[in-house]
Amino acid sequence: MLMCTLWFLLLPALSLGNNCSEHCKACGGPERNQCLQCLSGFTLHDNVCVDIDECGTELAKCPANTYCINTYSSYECRSCDRACVGCMGSGPARCKKCAPGYRSADLKCLDIDECGEEVLACSDINALCVNTEGSYQCLCASGFTRKGTTCVRNQTPAGQERGLFDDLQDDEVEVLKQMFFGVILCVLATLAAKGDMMFTSIFIGATAAMVGYWLSGKSDRLMDSFLKGR
Repeated sequence: MLMCTLWFLLLPALSLGNNCSEHCKACGGPERNQCLQCLSGFTLHDNVCVDIDECGTELAKCPANTYCINTYSSYECRSCDRACVGCMGSGPARCKKCAPGYRSADLKCLDIDECGEEVLACSDINALCVNTEGSYQCLCASGFTRKGTTCVRNQTPAGQERGLFDDLQDDEVEVLKQMFFGVILCVLATLAAKGDMMFTSIFIGATAAMVGYWLSGKSDRLMDSFLKGR
């Protein structure tokens, strides 16, 4: 009976909610050190509400391959680096264990270059090894297509036999043409030097044709440049 009487006598002196300092749920006054009960996420220490470090206690419940970050009045669980299997913080230097495709070096988990370390990383001789983060890929070489687990050569459609110069670019064809004409002119010049009038006439005609062809190509390119410039 006496305790009940004392409680009712003290009740007017207690404040709940708005009249308390920050983080106080119940207090004996508005001052910070007059807290009697704290909000969730805080604990009472010398009548002051202080943040609870859930990460430093067993209150935090983070799933596997994550780590705990304390926040004001709570905590967060963040994913470990992809190089880690379990970690104590962010980045590849805080791993508890390295994930497959990584190895511990310089106090951190670093990617393994399988293409550089394994002679036959790709068993298919028509495949190219490409290193990726934590792994590698075997990509078919140019002119090959993957079928199942192997790379097979692309087939030329029926009736479309590939010519000797099909893979040449336009500028390469132009160089070959000029080389061909140059050889012909050299042969004709040699024969004309011997005094043969027929070969001399052919040489002069071929030279004129070559010069005309060259000037024609130049004029076309100049005209194209002029039009594009406009």
